[in-house]
Amino acid sequence: MPQSLLRNHVLKTLSSEDFALLRASLHHVELNIKDQLEVSYQPIERVYFPEMGIASVVATMTGGRKSEVGIVGHETGVAVILGQDKSPNETYIQVAGNGWILPVEALRSAIAESQSLRESLLRYAHAFLIQSSRTALVNGHSKIEERLARWLLMVQDRVEGNKIYLTHEFLATMLGAQRPGVTTALQMLEYRGLVHAKRGEITIIDRVGMIRLTHGAYGEEEQSHFGLASAQVS
Repeated sequence: MPQSLLRNHVLKTLSSEDFALLRASLHHVELNIKDQLEVSYQPIERVYFPEMGIASVVATMTGGRKSEVGIVGHETGVAVILGQDKSPNETYIQVAGNGWILPVEALRSAIAESQSLRESLLRYAHAFLIQSSRTALVNGHSKIEERLARWLLMVQDRVEGNKIYLTHEFLATMLGAQRPGVTTALQMLEYRGLVHAKRGEITIIDRVGMIRLTHGAYGEEEQSHFGLASAQVS
């Protein structure tokens, strides 16, 4: 596929010379719900560049409690970019889609060959890490309905349209919250006329109102990824 027609912001915004270093090794792949892109503490063999769909980067505490620490849409993952071959977190698909897959060695070889490619990917990694730190800040200081609104806005930034297909149970994992609390928060958003929710589907009705509800939890840093402001990857 011509670079200009790609939806993945990481690949699309590379220089034509840097994209040419990756192009021959890229292969198209379907991304199904719960497909694991990275397994915690296991060698990373492939790098994914989603065109459609959403992946979550999830951290797990001793005892099994889980919480999302990063979100990947039209981007990619940062561990390999930062020179690592494993990650303590797991990354898996939560909204089905498709994208491109690249052997890790092909990416490492291209990064070694091109300083500009390395710099582009590091800018994205930096933006992703800023978003992750913002998530920690918001989770510690914002109300659950504000956190939920922020998260839904970030997902909408990475999907086409205003419909998001997720269960309450999955939302609870993403927010590191109890399911009843997430259900109550979603009902509050619906009561305010910001969303419409039914089983497995959430429709965002009033995006401006959602942003206002976050009280600053959704701002420039949340929008700072390829396609909205500057750059990002997972």
